[in-house]
Amino acid sequence: MFTGIIEELGTIRGVSLTKDGGELQIAATTVLGGTKLGDSIAVNGTCLTVTKLEKDGFTAFVMAESLRRTNLGSLKRGSVVHLERAMAADGRFGGHMVTGHIDGQGTFLSLKPEGQAVVLTIGADPEILSGIVEKGSIAIDGTSLTVMDVGKDSFRVGIIPHTGGHTALLDRPKGYACNLETDVIGKYIQKFLAKNTESTPKKSTLTMDFLRENGF
Repeated sequence: MFTGIIEELGTIRGVSLTKDGGELQIAATTVLGGTKLGDSIAVNGTCLTVTKLEKDGFTAFVMAESLRRTNLGSLKRGSVVHLERAMAADGRFGGHMVTGHIDGQGTFLSLKPEGQAVVLTIGADPEILSGIVEKGSIAIDGTSLTVMDVGKDSFRVGIIPHTGGHTALLDRPKGYACNLETDVIGKYIQKFLAKNTESTPKKSTLTMDFLRENGF
């Protein structure tokens, strides 16, 4: 489990990927503290397992499913990535509950200053937008942000100066494909409601049963 508070900007220094998966070599310092082989580190919001540790970086394994869902397959040597260690049991939730399991990708449409903050508009597919609610939480490349509003084909978030200075979000170009993870609580609610809807008879059926039972 993660919180969406980025601890460090890492740099890709090696990519060994095929369509079936592979490894990423990442230069880092802060996230190495207390990290052991087999631990989880979120890379651009994607939960990955550490397979090798060095003094100035680590290697992480990437599954084929992760490549299909995320932007990790587009990373190159020198790419900057967001890094966060898994939350300690006695840690604080500075952001929100982030699993590191990406739902899909969104597209950066615009960045517009608004006071001291910057408003970021992201385009996304209907399946992802259905899980995003106004004033709810969203993880963008692993960064916990609050949703300002949701449209038919996009949504907006505000980036305060602190977040802008500690992430790479303001440096991403228009058209950048970001990783999106919607709120996990919302996912459970959606599934629960969907199952209940499927198991509930249609209104017309209920009406016909009522009529028969009452002699009509």
